[in-house]
Amino acid sequence: MARVPLIDENSAPLAALIAKLKGARRGKLLNLYRVLLNSPSLAEAWQAFNSAIRFDTTLDEQARELAIMRVSKLNGADYQFQLHATQYAPEAGLTPEQIAALDGNENSSLFKPAHRALLAYADAMTTNIEVPDAIFDKLRQHYNDTQIVELTVLIGAYNMHTRVGRALRIDPEAS
Repeated sequence: MARVPLIDENSAPLAALIAKLKGARRGKLLNLYRVLLNSPSLAEAWQAFNSAIRFDTTLDEQARELAIMRVSKLNGADYQFQLHATQYAPEAGLTPEQIAALDGNENSSLFKPAHRALLAYADAMTTNIEVPDAIFDKLRQHYNDTQIVELTVLIGAYNMHTRVGRALRIDPEAS
């Protein structure tokens, strides 16, 4: 159970913001946003930033989802992992086997070399913060400067995202 109240989606004073949040999330008010609505200005800024790092980049959908799910898995963030593993990753074309392999095997043959490099980079950023040159050099073989910046910001943002979710104990939405 979340440590702060889940704001009701019918909250009249927040109707315009709730409609905006729902519009950006396929008509649903996710529990994350129901928690963030305890601070409406943060909820609005979070949604704008999160939409930019997920949808306004040159990263392909699979790369994006692999990075998000790997960070979520490493940080023990079931809320984010389940949301992406059940909804967004399959839509991006990731298989159940690939999703299951995110438990720690970035060298799996299920992933193409670019994705293996991405997973190693996400691991280094998440667990050590400092990225060894060898890992960065492998990443550079597959991604250009723009994509490396986008990937780095995505991984950093989801480290924040998962930590907020865990600290506030945000539960996954009921199916």
